[in-house]
Amino acid sequence: MRIVIQRVQEASVTIDGALRSSIGQGMLILVGVCDEDTDEDIDYLCRKVINMRIFDDADGVMNIPITEVPGSGILVVSQFTLMASTKKGNRPSYIHASRPEFAIPMYEKFIAVLQNLFGREIQTGEFGADMQVSLVNDGPVTIIMDSKQR
Repeated sequence: MRIVIQRVQEASVTIDGALRSSIGQGMLILVGVCDEDTDEDIDYLCRKVINMRIFDDADGVMNIPITEVPGSGILVVSQFTLMASTKKGNRPSYIHASRPEFAIPMYEKFIAVLQNLFGREIQTGEFGADMQVSLVNDGPVTIIMDSKQR
């Protein structure tokens, strides 16, 4: 499982011209699922996300996890293109991305575990939809994680 975490001032998802979800300060997390992913991968990544100290403390140092940022939110969006292979040619291959029948339950488990750890509702996109994702990256802070590279 691969994720991209972006610390944001705000983020939103629009589908077919309608606002699906939005957050203010917090994290936008893009999630890619492969067939080898397990519940252990989900637990590992969710715990890392929740405890990651990427928000500024009183001295302006990234030292605070999202759980200590009042009013913060998390927006999770599925993104199969995170599993792209670019080793050959100029057209990415998505052979490592899971098919929906496996990826959707894993994506939903990721959201459920993260919400349980966060203690607040997680905002989401819609799996498989053509989404327009808007964000104001704060910092910018962007972190890429792969559960297979611990």
